[in-house]
Amino acid sequence: MFLVASYLGLLGVLSAYGLHRLFILWLYRRHRHEVPCGRPLEALPVVTVQLPVFNERAVVERLINAACRLDWPAQRLQIQVLDDSTDDTVALSRTVARRWRTQGIDVQVLHRRDRIGYKAGALAAGTEVARGEFLAVFDADFVPPADFLQRVMPHFEKRPDVGMVQARWGHLNEHSNLLTRLEAVLLDGHFVLEHTARHRSGRFFNFNGTAGVWRRQCIHAAGGWQHDTLTEDLDLSYRAQMAGWSFVFLTNHVVPAEVPTDMAAFKIQQHRWAKGTIQTARKLLRTILQAPLPLRVRCEALVHLSSNLAYPFVLGLAILLPPTIFIRGRSGLTELLLLDLPAFLLSSVSVAAFYLAAEREAHGTVWGRVWRVPLVMSLGIGMAVSQSIAVLEGLFGDDVTFVRTPKAGDVDGEGSRLPAYLAKVGWSPFVELALAGYLALATALVIERGWYASVPFLMLFGFGFGYVGLLSLRPLLVRSVRWMPVADPGR
Repeated sequence: MFLVASYLGLLGVLSAYGLHRLFILWLYRRHRHEVPCGRPLEALPVVTVQLPVFNERAVVERLINAACRLDWPAQRLQIQVLDDSTDDTVALSRTVARRWRTQGIDVQVLHRRDRIGYKAGALAAGTEVARGEFLAVFDADFVPPADFLQRVMPHFEKRPDVGMVQARWGHLNEHSNLLTRLEAVLLDGHFVLEHTARHRSGRFFNFNGTAGVWRRQCIHAAGGWQHDTLTEDLDLSYRAQMAGWSFVFLTNHVVPAEVPTDMAAFKIQQHRWAKGTIQTARKLLRTILQAPLPLRVRCEALVHLSSNLAYPFVLGLAILLPPTIFIRGRSGLTELLLLDLPAFLLSSVSVAAFYLAAEREAHGTVWGRVWRVPLVMSLGIGMAVSQSIAVLEGLFGDDVTFVRTPKAGDVDGEGSRLPAYLAKVGWSPFVELALAGYLALATALVIERGWYASVPFLMLFGFGFGYVGLLSLRPLLVRSVRWMPVADPGR
């Protein structure tokens, strides 16, 4: 019975996370009003736009062009290309910058050779020589619309307590393949529901590293950019809000960006975010919980910063699910105990309701998108192996090497304009495929015995691990035909 008890314990923890998703959904519905936009600015401040890049030949020209086309007076706009590249991206950046300077735009390429602090170090170095009172940040895969500053900057006027304004991410290449469609759902849930609910209910939320504007004074008052975690944006966000600064999230202001088009790149991104979030929790959570903050703020910070701990529980549940079914079947117990089915439903239905609501709010309808939700749930399960590794590294390790997410310059399925950088495959895909086989065998045996109620759950888990594992092996096939270079660790 030890295995059954352990299984029910894991399920109970995941049910608690499911309850929190429902709580976020409730908060969102309670605070649905949009943040009113300020009136047109009376005096336009100087804004420095920072573009941190590393080996981004596929997208850097698109990024610089979009930044230089921002609707803001040229004499009050500074563009910093913070290019730490070790390939020909630097030369391309300088060529594009030179072209824009001839048109009267102040755009400079700042190239560091040491790369100390990775992205955080590049931002800190750029801030030291920035002209602007306000600093807008865009990662290499973003394409800010021309009216970005016109829509964001009024939220700072007459509110000296506002330290940062964050816009919502859009998806340039949502329709490229199945993975990009599922990533879009995940991001919609995070921004539309989580950020909106936290912001409008008076809880802390975070700058997402890009598509936002900082008040320079806020960065300095909070201790500046620090690089002792992999999520320097999350770290600075919590330090700034604990120091008394207010943040604003603009649900209806969308900045399009390219999402990873292959599983290896997606894993790199998610691994960095999960590991960095745990590192930030190690660094700040005790201080947050002991701070004289409202209880609702401290509780939400606890759940937010610890949320990735759910992945090891999902992995444990996947391993224990088949033997638990057989133990109970052979002992004559009901296949699904009274505690079992409600907990499973709470864990799964809460996720489905969360993402369905996010899709409806983001796109006005769920028709044509409902089918994505079970696949998103399965994708989350399939990521449990690599994400559990990230959680363990964040909990017990001190490595803060920043591994960039490879970008291909893909726009809605048109394909990359230049070769992408591929990541190393590692050993996790083989574990994922082994788990998929293990769950497929369990599914066949369960069907043979007529225990059909467990089949949907086994298939959900098995498909997730199989899908993630198989797609993760794509770089091996690509390298076998020698058409793409392997990426160095970086941004």
